[in-house]
Amino acid sequence: MNDFYRLTKAHRSIRKYKETPVADDVLKRVLQAATTASSSGNMQTYSIVVTKAAELKKRMFKPHFEQSMVIDAPVFLTFCADFHRMRKWLELSEAPDNFDNFISFMIATIDAVLASQSAALAAESEGLGICFLGTTLVSCNQISEILNCPQNVVPVVGFSLGYPAEEPAPRGRLPLEGVVHFETYKDYSDQATKNLYREKEITGMARYREVPELKKMIEEAQISNLAQVYTKAKYTRESHIDYSSALLDCLKRKDFFSHELKAEEK
Repeated sequence: MNDFYRLTKAHRSIRKYKETPVADDVLKRVLQAATTASSSGNMQTYSIVVTKAAELKKRMFKPHFEQSMVIDAPVFLTFCADFHRMRKWLELSEAPDNFDNFISFMIATIDAVLASQSAALAAESEGLGICFLGTTLVSCNQISEILNCPQNVVPVVGFSLGYPAEEPAPRGRLPLEGVVHFETYKDYSDQATKNLYREKEITGMARYREVPELKKMIEEAQISNLAQVYTKAKYTRESHIDYSSALLDCLKRKDFFSHELKAEEK
């Protein structure tokens, strides 16, 4: 097993950090690695906001659902879908602006996510720890304001960054046959589906029952399995409808739906 595979196998989310700062040269290498990621048409339609200032991290604390690593980590990286820079260049070059639409947001989002994963791997190779926060996209409206994101720039993914102050065990993943399909997609039988999630069910529920507040949560919600944890406690229908509405509102305000809105008016 070479170093790369050892690195990916050892990945785990770090939520507790040492106060040790991340040196500028180390951070620069991580950011440089992000820019080497693949991007659609080599347009690099993303931007990375590096946040170190304590006051800014405090303001980001609530939109990130008050997760402690936002404040405790010495650095927070926010990766934004960004067509602002590209569209400005097009205007200056007297070129048509074809990017005021939803597919452009998706292109930029994929670019940002690819860059974030390259940065994450680079960070871990430097001995740093990271924890991706899905709240970046969920709270893109508020985070966009805090980070002064202009039109056509939407925060989509972010992670805390610093030296680990804990050594959590890596989380289990679905077996390869659960995510890989050869030639065409092969659907799962009911029994195959249960088999795929069996180990995750055992370890996941054990983890929730080990933490007093989580154990209380699943007992109060009368949750009996991991699937119900996800849908009755963590990701409810109501919350996802609200998050979807907030995201769509943000995309409209950031001019990623102009084409669609004009088409509707016709």
